[in-house]
Amino acid sequence: MPPSPADAPENAAPERSQSQRPHRAARIEDRVRAVVSRVLRARGWTPRVDPFTGYGTTRHVRVLARVLLTSPDHDPARALDRRGWRTFLSAPAPGETVRVQVGETVVDAVSDRGGYLDTTVETDLEAGWHEATLRPSTGTTVAAPILVVGEGRRLGVVSDIDDTVMVTTVPRLFLAAWNTFVRHTSARVAVPGMAVLYRAIADAHPGTPFVYLSTGAWNTSANLQRFLERTGLPPGPLLLTDWGPSNSGWFRSGPEHKRTSLDRLFRELPEVDWLLIGDDGQRDPEIYARSARRDTDRVVAVAIRELTPAQQVLAHGTPTPGVPGAELGGEPLPVPVAAGPDGVALARSLRDVLREGDTRTGQPAPG
Repeated sequence: MPPSPADAPENAAPERSQSQRPHRAARIEDRVRAVVSRVLRARGWTPRVDPFTGYGTTRHVRVLARVLLTSPDHDPARALDRRGWRTFLSAPAPGETVRVQVGETVVDAVSDRGGYLDTTVETDLEAGWHEATLRPSTGTTVAAPILVVGEGRRLGVVSDIDDTVMVTTVPRLFLAAWNTFVRHTSARVAVPGMAVLYRAIADAHPGTPFVYLSTGAWNTSANLQRFLERTGLPPGPLLLTDWGPSNSGWFRSGPEHKRTSLDRLFRELPEVDWLLIGDDGQRDPEIYARSARRDTDRVVAVAIRELTPAQQVLAHGTPTPGVPGAELGGEPLPVPVAAGPDGVALARSLRDVLREGDTRTGQPAPG
């Protein structure tokens, strides 16, 4: 498996860029980080592993984490529910060796230029939740949760976060900045009915993996996990990205992150048939349509939360959807499409489009 999160090597769960020489912006960032690292280490700061939720099969799992430099008086409890901008005040520790243990298997992984770890470990585990032990050369050993998907055909859910399960009004820059950098995490508002819908899917399809795919930054992963817990959404891996420069440019491509992440999920979990859930405020319909056409036998259905005209204005500046409808270019998708303004409407629409259930898994329709 490729060692990183989205559309570039620095993405912590990114896919590796084809470029061999980092972009000038990345080189500048590396020099700045090197200076900051020397200063902080001279003041006694040491590497700390920030674990993310991984996933995999009974034969191999993907372990995700980030190595950061931390002050001697760091108190994890004080980080809870702090304002969003504080989560971005972190100093990555590149080139740090971390010993990763999953079950009886032990491997050494090295953090990339952004401090991210993305490594695959061969395992022999039963389906369910497990932990990977991450031990840096100095600092505290931590545990990273791992979701192991059982063998056999089954339903899986890929869900966007922004404006799909959480009202965030992105990507309008000043609104996104307010939600990300200023508001407390406890002030985040859930989209009505989505948690009920997801729990109904989980109840109807035991063993369903839920994966939350977003263009949000990895810095916010802990806050997003707490949002999932607070609102009753099923737990699952977050596949986020890194907002800094990449090997290819000043900014990473959010749509490319989602496309490559979906491709990787399809490849790594070959027995899972996916229900893709997003919203029409950004590029989800287009991205999901690509997956549905490329991998029709792996996509059960596409479900799109429809934003109101006012929400569309907040999302991208116009009252019309970012991509017109869940059918890209007016062409019907080769899989069922559900649409609705909230979880209740989506559940009703999913029952209609999947009335006969998923014949591949032999289970009833989601919702």
